Amino acid sequence: MKKLLFGIIAMSLLAVGQAQAEIVGKEVTYSAGGASFKGYLAWDNASTKKRPGVLVVHEWWGHNEYARKRARMLAQLGYVALAVDMYGDGKQASHPKDASAFSSAVMKNLDTAEARFMAAYRLLQQQPQVEPDHIAAIGYCFGGGVVLAMARRGVDLDGVVSFHGSIMAGAPAQKGKVKARVLVLNGADDPFVKAGQRSAFKQDMEQAGVQFEMIDYPGAKHAFTNPQADQFGTQFNLPLAYNAKADQLSWQKMQEFLQQVFAD
Repeated sequence: MKKLLFGIIAMSLLAVGQAQAEIVGKEVTYSAGGASFKGYLAWDNASTKKRPGVLVVHEWWGHNEYARKRARMLAQLGYVALAVDMYGDGKQASHPKDASAFSSAVMKNLDTAEARFMAAYRLLQQQPQVEPDHIAAIGYCFGGGVVLAMARRGVDLDGVVSFHGSIMAGAPAQKGKVKARVLVLNGADDPFVKAGQRSAFKQDMEQAGVQFEMIDYPGAKHAFTNPQADQFGTQFNLPLAYNAKADQLSWQKMQEFLQQVFAD
């Protein structure tokens, strides 16, 4: 009788374990313009249902563990996430001078940037777990500028979310061209995003008829979502600071936004 009882309990525990999320992450390689790029794909392997896909564009440091962590967090929410590589070969910077050079090289040629972004976009669309008509993108700092630029250029995205990103990247939006809904999550005390830029951004979105929302989190500085921001700020004498409250609130706002854009 005891053996039977233990067997029932074991089978029940196994069933519960199989029903729980099993986040799988794997490195993927893709190409654009004759160059090789190294991304990271994350999804919940416990589900066989197709689900929306979300691209994650890294900070100016490059495709690193922070971008991959955010991809896994999105997978826990039920999405398939691809942390993209905008620099090539998974290249990363260890000093702001290199980070500035790498990011500037991408943003000064947005045709090349779009080609790299779209290579990752198509790779995500092709995954068997993904609903190919439901793709969004989020980005951090440099990556926030990238996803906003892609929205302005008319890339077919359901929505884009910029976390403490450069909001004026690329040419102004053209009326009727932007397909994505836009959410900008900004630190109110971020010295890299001036009040004049915020006003110009809002005017740009309004004139182009873009459905957008911009939130400034009081007390939050640049890179407020990254727990390593304090370390980088001290090491390189930069106005960077992690803000746990703004991190939590902005992530919750992103979740609500993605639910809305994928439901429409």
